[in-house]
Amino acid sequence: MATPKKKSSRSRRNMRRFAAGNKLDKPTGATCSNCNEVSRPHRVCSSCGHYEGKAILPGKVAATV
Repeated sequence: MATPKKKSSRSRRNMRRFAAGNKLDKPTGATCSNCNEVSRPHRVCSSCGHYEGKAILPGKVAATV
C-alpha cells in the first residue's frame, strides 16, 4: 500500500479538495406561504414567524397577502 513520505499541509489538502469540484452549492430558497419572502425550506420564516400556515413565533407581526 502506498504511503506518503511527507505530511500534506492543510493548505495543499484543501486546494486539492476544492479543485476536484467539491465546492458548496448555493443554499436553496423557498417562498413563505404567508408573506412570500424567500427563506430556507423546512424552517420558520424569519420575517413573519409562520411555518406551514401556522403562527409559530407570536412576537412577529403577521403579514397579509
